[in-house]
Amino acid sequence: MNHTEQKQTAEETMLGRHSVRQFQPGVQIPEAELNEILSLAASAPSSWNLQHWRFLVVSEQANKEKLLPVTYNQKQTVDASVVVVVLGDLQANLVAPAVYEQASSQIRDMMLEQINGAYNNNPVLARDEAIRNGSLAAMQLMLAARAKGYDSVPMGGYDRDALIKELNIPDRYVPIMIVPIGKAAAPGRATDRLPLEQQVIRESF
Repeated sequence: MNHTEQKQTAEETMLGRHSVRQFQPGVQIPEAELNEILSLAASAPSSWNLQHWRFLVVSEQANKEKLLPVTYNQKQTVDASVVVVVLGDLQANLVAPAVYEQASSQIRDMMLEQINGAYNNNPVLARDEAIRNGSLAAMQLMLAARAKGYDSVPMGGYDRDALIKELNIPDRYVPIMIVPIGKAAAPGRATDRLPLEQQVIRESF
């Protein structure tokens, strides 16, 4: 964000974020600013603090062009400044020793036993956790981009197998969504929301 601009409040950021599908081609996000956005996204909460997300950042134009058929020729793929493929780690338990390296031996041993007990022989839990926690980071990524003056769109419409092949994604990671980020060429359309009383159930059904 330009330092002369007034910072947005959290409410302004959330309400100002819309899915943008038309980006200004050729706009570059400075590396330092992109890293700020990614760092903010990576501050998302995660189960056991395992930080299940990985951000595969595609910024080279030639590589974005290769993703165009993967995303069924959706033009935001090539016009956005960067395309972030949000991945979930199916073996997030393997990072636990590093996460708890500074903890006391008692806490570390307890947490590692708990985490490995949950993950061992339970691929459903591993996948659920990868997608759940990766999705938290993906939402935070879009809000961070908006806070820095950029726009984004979450994309679920892509050829998963072709994406994995094109970007050499290891079996350890599951694609969650693709998030192009850049400067809007046309504003995202504000969408209607259901009345709150249709979305909120209090206490019990």
